[in-house]
Amino acid sequence: MKKTALILGVMFTLGLNAVAQSNDEVDIETSDVKLEVITPAEPVQETEQEIKEREKKFRELQDHVAYVKAYNSLRRGYFVLVSEDIQIGSTGYRHYGISQNYNFILVQGEDGIIQFALNTGYPGSNGLGGWTGKGKVRHSKIKYMDNGDVFMQFDVVGSSVNATVDIILFKETNRAVAHVNGGTPITVYGELLPYRDKEHR
Repeated sequence: MKKTALILGVMFTLGLNAVAQSNDEVDIETSDVKLEVITPAEPVQETEQEIKEREKKFRELQDHVAYVKAYNSLRRGYFVLVSEDIQIGSTGYRHYGISQNYNFILVQGEDGIIQFALNTGYPGSNGLGGWTGKGKVRHSKIKYMDNGDVFMQFDVVGSSVNATVDIILFKETNRAVAHVNGGTPITVYGELLPYRDKEHR
């Protein structure tokens, strides 16, 4: 059964006349009221190509917003690079699908943490199959590259770490790669996100 939605529009052709009474009430006089039936507009019919283009533009907008947030978090110095893949050594094996909760580079103003935990059965120095370095962030600098990427470099210095971190945030996305140098090189691949922990809000 075909259903047609009708919208009744009330059009006042001669306007409304409001007359104030002594008891502050208002009488509304409508000398002529015309009812008009408005037919609802037909739904927009998109072609398959138009749908793809619209979805593509939406994804590009989402990527751009994520990029701007990541870039601003770098500039402010409050961010976390959550790792999806880690490579130990310049030519070492790349570990995929690792836990983002335990593999990250975190910067909170002057405080920095570098941690990896591969859960290979070997406890490592942090008991998680890897290593954790906590220290102060020093000599931070950021540069906007000609190709749209953002480059950031800083040192993390402490009793358990003395490393230089180079981060590249790729153009129009929050995808990033970080190279950690200070002993065995570590390369971290993942997402760069704005982050402030409860002690730095």
